[in-house]
Amino acid sequence: MAKAGSTARRSRSLICPTELYRRRADGQNRCAESPQPVTIVATGPQTNVALLLNGHPELHDKIARIVMMGGAMVLGNWQPAAEFNIYVDPEAAEIVFQSGIPVVMAGLDVTHRAQIHDMDIERFRQVGNPIATIVAELLDFFMEYHKDAKWGFTGAPLHDPCTIAWLLKPELFTCVERWVGVETQGKYTQGMTVVDYYFLTGNQPNTTVLLDVDREGFVDLLAERLAFYG
Repeated sequence: MAKAGSTARRSRSLICPTELYRRRADGQNRCAESPQPVTIVATGPQTNVALLLNGHPELHDKIARIVMMGGAMVLGNWQPAAEFNIYVDPEAAEIVFQSGIPVVMAGLDVTHRAQIHDMDIERFRQVGNPIATIVAELLDFFMEYHKDAKWGFTGAPLHDPCTIAWLLKPELFTCVERWVGVETQGKYTQGMTVVDYYFLTGNQPNTTVLLDVDREGFVDLLAERLAFYG
């Protein structure tokens, strides 16, 4: 994917420019045409969001918030200090965090607590509709992947669903309001989301950082939504 920041590195595999522009135009049109401010949910790198923000500053007031899966206050999963979605385009993530638009960060701190277990997958399977069956089969594979001892998990973390779960039931989550920036130059920390937890920088909070989740309530919500397709 094309970079939103000042440098292009790591990946030489770029998507077709026509497709990139189509995605940007779609986001632009949705923001411009909505009678109410929109919420953007980004569960991958922030490249397209940053391109939208940089290319159309007139739309900033049309965006209520940006809810992202990405980052971590403590440990990374792609580099020691960096989570994958932020690491692959840290400049784009920095643009988003410093945009002045409210950001909600569902990082590894919370997603690693949003684990599903074998009994949860079986519960989803028992819902019985085609969507629930497909989800259960996908989660079977996901469970196998996360059995690697290096993670120390008892289940498998569901990263992306935390974004929508927060929108549907924010009361399931513990969160704090903090300033967040992204390291774009560090030799060992490139892609790190720096969370000013103790207000040391004097910067005003720009992000709602999700820290913990009611796991059982989270699983209940997933089962409820899967049953919707019955």
